[in-house]
Amino acid sequence: MEIRVERVILRLVRMPLVHFFETSFGRTTERKIILVEAVAGGVSGWGEVTAGENPFYNEEWTESAWMILRDYAIPRIQGRTLQSAADAAPLTGHIRGHRMACAGLEVALWDLEARLAGEPLWKRIGGGAHKEISCGVSIGIQNSVEQLLGKIETELAAGYQRIKMKIKPGWDVDVVRAVRERWPGIKLMADANSAYTLADAERLKRLDEFYLMMIEQPLAHDDIIDHAELQRRLDTPICLDECIRTAHHAEQAIRLGACRIINIKLGRVGGFAEARRVHDVAQAAGVPVWCGGMLEAGVGRAHNIALSTLPNFVLPGDVSASKRYWSRDVIVPPVEVTQQGTIQVREGAGFGYELDLDFIRSITVREEAAG
Repeated sequence: MEIRVERVILRLVRMPLVHFFETSFGRTTERKIILVEAVAGGVSGWGEVTAGENPFYNEEWTESAWMILRDYAIPRIQGRTLQSAADAAPLTGHIRGHRMACAGLEVALWDLEARLAGEPLWKRIGGGAHKEISCGVSIGIQNSVEQLLGKIETELAAGYQRIKMKIKPGWDVDVVRAVRERWPGIKLMADANSAYTLADAERLKRLDEFYLMMIEQPLAHDDIIDHAELQRRLDTPICLDECIRTAHHAEQAIRLGACRIINIKLGRVGGFAEARRVHDVAQAAGVPVWCGGMLEAGVGRAHNIALSTLPNFVLPGDVSASKRYWSRDVIVPPVEVTQQGTIQVREGAGFGYELDLDFIRSITVREEAAG
């Protein structure tokens, strides 16, 4: 389907979290999120930039993404006739790095294409293997072990199928032990966000006794070789996140034995086109994948739901209910999770939710239109 992008609108919105979220990088209490609206034929497609407020997860942050979109990515798309949203990635591919910025535009174009075609986004990207996706939650580092246990209890009561807890040196073995002793049978994983080095291998080896589903990204954000060495020492599967930015990275990691599971994040890999390639590489190798989260608002959350319908997303992801993060989301209805810990995939055109435009206007602190 041909798409001629007439106009792209960038909006920076501010949204306070209902509860702080802490990782080894630090504590977040408010998100500054870029929403991307791409317009063609009187129809709008929407995307969300998942970069954080600071360059701690990777080299990108909100302000850098705004400049990359405005000055580099959008000018390469606007006014062109694309045969498909899949054409966007090659047009911005020579921009080094900045995949989260480019992904915000790319996913908006996929949503636009699906809306123009009058079909669900999940169908447009080749998904649909799952009409209901399994949900887990990501729980940040808390002020105390008791506070952590209380939050886990709340999320289990809400039906979530998997608990991911953040760890860092000094908040790891003893804390995981406390959780496992309280709930011997739950699906539990630990996410280190690159907080360790290979010198910590023996400490990480102690986590084997807790039969975790996986340890996510324990070592450096750009390292595959040391992860391969660490995986050889651990019984617990390693899941790679930050250092898998392309399908080629996935191929290398699998070939070296650096991981047994891969987390796919739309922003990190640059959008749906590359996410599908990473998915396919992992599926061919028998490596399961799941959808990671970046404290997205509703637009990004809806895109993650569509991505999670691809067949190799067989593990519960980080896509959870809007109310876990926001008192009011930017989409209506908000994303909701059943008591069985699942999200029903919607059948509407595009990503399947309406935009709460009045609310978006009320929280917008900057807006810029191109074209």
